[in-house]
Amino acid sequence: MPEKEKIVWITGASSGIGKSLVYSFASRGFNVAASARRIELLERMKNDSGFAGSIHLFPMDVSNLESIIKTSKEISKSFVISGLINNAGLTSFKNATENSYKEIDDIIDTNLKGAIYTIQSTINGMIKRKEGKIFNILSVAAKKIFINSSVYSASKAGLLAYSNVLREELRSNGISITNVLPGATKTPIWQGEALSKFSSRMMSPDDLAEVIFSLYKVKGSAIPEEITFRPIKGDL
Repeated sequence: MPEKEKIVWITGASSGIGKSLVYSFASRGFNVAASARRIELLERMKNDSGFAGSIHLFPMDVSNLESIIKTSKEISKSFVISGLINNAGLTSFKNATENSYKEIDDIIDTNLKGAIYTIQSTINGMIKRKEGKIFNILSVAAKKIFINSSVYSASKAGLLAYSNVLREELRSNGISITNVLPGATKTPIWQGEALSKFSSRMMSPDDLAEVIFSLYKVKGSAIPEEITFRPIKGDL
């Protein structure tokens, strides 16, 4: 039986930072497992890429545990998951008193539980092979206070804490975990007039993806564990 090729699994891959990450990796010949909820957006992203042969689509609802487990198994049938980039994210930009219970559940299920479940679905294979890389695309909101982002901040801070503990537990297994904390980035997560009003001050998702790719490629004894990116003019 021929040996399976390695693949990097990227969630939230159909737009924003995720889409840029797919392009950064696929353009360098990496096999990429691209996951998002909407297959039509994934197909459009793949067709527009120019290197569709390296992009493999695996539609998934990251807020649904059964969907995560099913997708992980589907990817593993044909590939070895050597890298995981948790990028899928959701927010509401509301005062804490205005968040509905459903909004709270959706944000926590996507940003925190979804990322943890996705890690859990891949980590045993990485431990068995004694190698693997996990990147979590978090936010500066995991550490800095921003009003109208209480649940989002909680979800990102929770994943930061989880990942820091997990890293210590896995140090002897050859697995690295890198937490990426970006500031304002020009992506669809920004709602209403914010994107058009502040886009000139935001980071480009393509620029951010290029730096993340360079961090992913780091080899040797020095491993990036946490890095913060901000727009050159600072936070909004």
